[in-house]
Amino acid sequence: MIPGTAARAPRPPTPSPRGNVSRLASTFAHLAVQHEKALIAYIMAGDPSLEDTESYVLQLADAGADIIELGVPFSDPIAEGPVIQQAAGRALRSGTTLKKILATVTALRARTQLPLVLMTYYNTILQYGEVAFCADARQAGLDGVIVPDLPPDEAVSLRALAQEGGLDVIFLVAPTSPAKRQASIARLSRGFIYYVSLTGITGAKLTDKVDVEKKVREIRRYSKTPVAVGFGITTPEDTRQVASFADGVIVGTALVKIIASDGDRAAIGERLRSFAHSLKAATRPV
Repeated sequence: MIPGTAARAPRPPTPSPRGNVSRLASTFAHLAVQHEKALIAYIMAGDPSLEDTESYVLQLADAGADIIELGVPFSDPIAEGPVIQQAAGRALRSGTTLKKILATVTALRARTQLPLVLMTYYNTILQYGEVAFCADARQAGLDGVIVPDLPPDEAVSLRALAQEGGLDVIFLVAPTSPAKRQASIARLSRGFIYYVSLTGITGAKLTDKVDVEKKVREIRRYSKTPVAVGFGITTPEDTRQVASFADGVIVGTALVKIIASDGDRAAIGERLRSFAHSLKAATRPV
């Protein structure tokens, strides 16, 4: 336990993806029993170094985050706002690669069983090789992968390889997706369905939560897979409102801003832990 933090109730055992139930599915099922929603915390792997990333993941886990989403730095992101773009630049300058990130996942697995998911653009996987990536990701203990620029109907081989290794491929549903497209994506997504709450980039402000709730309810008509909402969620109050209707809440830019703030690893880690604790509290029933 990190000095100065209160003891937390132990998490239930989470099965390995080699079993019949993935860590992601097990986590959402446990939270549903507790009437809680998942806090999915996003940070950029390698920002400012992979050693820092490992420390910050453990701080977020200690604060109550249920799932950690690790961004893979890419030179030409299409969905990221300036805060995460700058984080990717710092990570690339520190020498971060996909192979090194998987090594960090391996190291984390010795210290936490929290579900770990990568968010990466497809070119990175293509250069690594789909077969090698799925094998190495599974060996490292990764639980899922989000590829925002890879539509489900173009991910046939990746989905097949991932399924063989117990790796969940998580797809995104956009606000502009027509009903037929929503249904197709929802049925193919594993682990959870990522609903992009606004037409824009990460870091933009979410304003129309009523419409987001409506869309989440529509998606649930097509699949029983949990629906997590991301983009535009930056405060505990945002989190509380979205958690009232979604199964999970994804917070990224606000956490990445803390990592970019002044201070050493310990100080930044404590600020991350404190903020994530307030976010997690907002996912619990009153």
